[in-house]
Parts: sequence; structure tokens; C-alpha cells
Amino acid sequence: MTAVSATILLVAISLDLIIGDPRYPLHPVRLIGHLIHLLEKILRRLGLDSYIGGGLLLILSTVIPVSTWSSLYFLFSDINWLPELWTIFLVYSCLGMGDLIRHARPIAKALERHDLPLARERVSWIVGRDVSQLYESGIARAAIESVAENFVDAFLAPVFWFGCGAILFAHTGGDPLLGGGLAILVHRVANTLDAMVGYRNERYRKLGCASARCDDLLNFIPARLSIPLISLAALISGNDARKAIRTGCRDRKNHPSPNSAHGESTVAGALDIALGGPTPYPYGTVDKPWLNAEGHPAEATDISKTMRLTTVSAIISGILIAGILWIT
Repeated sequence: MTAVSATILLVAISLDLIIGDPRYPLHPVRLIGHLIHLLEKILRRLGLDSYIGGGLLLILSTVIPVSTWSSLYFLFSDINWLPELWTIFLVYSCLGMGDLIRHARPIAKALERHDLPLARERVSWIVGRDVSQLYESGIARAAIESVAENFVDAFLAPVFWFGCGAILFAHTGGDPLLGGGLAILVHRVANTLDAMVGYRNERYRKLGCASARCDDLLNFIPARLSIPLISLAALISGNDARKAIRTGCRDRKNHPSPNSAHGESTVAGALDIALGGPTPYPYGTVDKPWLNAEGHPAEATDISKTMRLTTVSAIISGILIAGILWIT
């Protein structure tokens, strides 16, 4: 059955890279977001907006989607190919690499035409910065950082946990498809929680703490795997693989998050561009540490290079994890 899991993983990755992630009301991640918003409102009304409420938010936001998906999986289990199709749908819905590329491409095209207003509008769709203060290099840097950082969150970590869940269930006598599906869904819930309530402000400092720490934990190993994987992709893509892995190892801790700088710094080294630095937000400018400070300022062409580099990294990651599943 792990061979079936490998095939399903490759099919889901192919769908993500080719089709992307279309928006529709019943998208699983959108439904998870609605659930989180509803639970947050209920907990606040009950006065549970402390660390205890944050733990309840994490537990309930995870248990409800997991129980729903598992129940439907067992309901479909006696129908030929339906469990496999249901798992493909889930895995495909939990991946966001194709969507990242489709958001970054118009930014690169707008910059290549020197259409600054359009480039600012497009980059505002994927970053929370004060885009009115961004010019061509700042827009390119924002787009590159978003794609590089989210390579881990939106692709590598979900694929990694699907593989871990499938292998764990296979070795304990369970259904690998069920295990892989549960693992990738737990990661997606944690990642969505972090995006919605994991802010370090007074409103979410307590309520979002458990969710943010859970997301950090689930991304810990994938973030560190991103350094050799992106470096290998750099070698295949004709970029500087040696500097990629050297910069990734040197600058991977130059970020408040324990995981975010791993992919970013490795991409910065591979393309020899400087990322990080002073970053304008609506509430003020944040002086972030530089990643590959000796690199050149980001340009429009570097966005296309980043898209190509992360796509190759995604393909390598998918093949490696699928290969492990086949061997298992």
C-alpha cells in the first residue's frame, strides 16, 4: 500500500504544479479557516482567550477536520478507487506550490514592463508589507522571500508529513493512505492556525501561542531539509549550489522564526541576492537581519529564477519521498 501512497503523492504534486489551487467556497483549507474563525469567536465569548483557550483552539481545530475526513474515508472504503481519489483530493488541496508560482509570475511580468503600480498591487496579494513604500528591488525581494519561505510551509512540510504518516501506519498494521492523509491534514490545520492567530501582538499573544508553537514544531525538520534540497536543485538548475548550502547553513538563524530563514537564505545564496533587511509594514519598518548580505539587490529576473529553483526543488522533494514510500 505504500506504493499506492507514492503514486497518489506524485499525482497530487503533478496536479498542484500544473493546475494550481483554484478558489471555491468548499475548498478544504477555506473550510478549516471558517472553522478556526468560528471557534475563536466562541472561545472569546466564553472568556477563554488565554493560553488555555489557545490550547483548546488548537485541539478543536484539529480534531474536527481530522474526524470528518477520517469518517468520510471509512465511508468510502468499500467503493473501488474512491478512498484513493479522496486522498488525492486531500493531498492536492493541502499543497500550495503551484499557487505560489501563479501569484509570483504576474509580479515578475509587471516589473519587467516597469509597471510599478501593477507590481505593487500584485505583490500585496502575497505579503503584508506597506507596498506603497516598495520600489522595484523591494517588490522583487518581497516576492522572492514569499516564494522561498512558503516553499517549506506550502509544499515540503505537507509532502514530508504525508510520507511520515503513510510509513508509520504501514509499519503499525494500519492503512498508509489513511495515515498519510491524517498527517498532512494535521500539518495544514496547524499552518492555517498559525497564519490566522499566530501573530505576536496583544490580541493573539496568548490565544495563538499554542498554534504558533505547533506550526514551528511541524516545520522544524522540513525547514532544515530545505537546505540540501534547494542546494541540489541549484546544482541541477545551473545556480551556485556551493554558495546555496554555505549561505543556508550560515544565515539560517537570521530570522525571528526558528524555521523561516532556512529556505530563504539558501535561495539567496543560490542566486547570490541579498534578502531580508529593512522591511516596511503598515505599523512601521522592521529591521530584519540580512540573508546573504554580500549579494546583489533583487531584480525582476530573480523572481523567475526563484520560481524555477523552487519548482525544481519541489519535483526533487516529491520524487525522493515517493521513492522512499516505494522502497518501504
